[in-house]
Amino acid sequence: MTDRAIEQEIQAKGLTAPRITPADLEANIDSEHYFTARDGVVGVELDAGLIDEASGANTPPSLSLLTFCVLVLKNGFTVTGESACASPENFDAEIGRKIARQNAVAKVWPLMGYELKQRLHESK
Repeated sequence: MTDRAIEQEIQAKGLTAPRITPADLEANIDSEHYFTARDGVVGVELDAGLIDEASGANTPPSLSLLTFCVLVLKNGFTVTGESACASPENFDAEIGRKIARQNAVAKVWPLMGYELKQRLHESK
């Protein structure tokens, strides 16, 4: 069940207590960034002067199949998600980014839930 489907069910049942909605979560994301493990290795090696831009890096092909998403939240906190593709023939960068983002978003829910619970606790 998707986050949106769950939110629709909550609304349909008339549940109105304070909660975090998918819209709240999305509004809490300041920026998102995507890269593969290969991108990271090449970036590190370029920064360290171990390779030049023309030569590239001698990396295992599988590093190109591991996609990362970094979400920067409004308060500056970061969360990551990843997506690894087992079969190179099935790799699709867009799908990898979507799965990595979904995995990162899954880590934001408990953070925002804790924050809401703390606010509710302090208001008593």
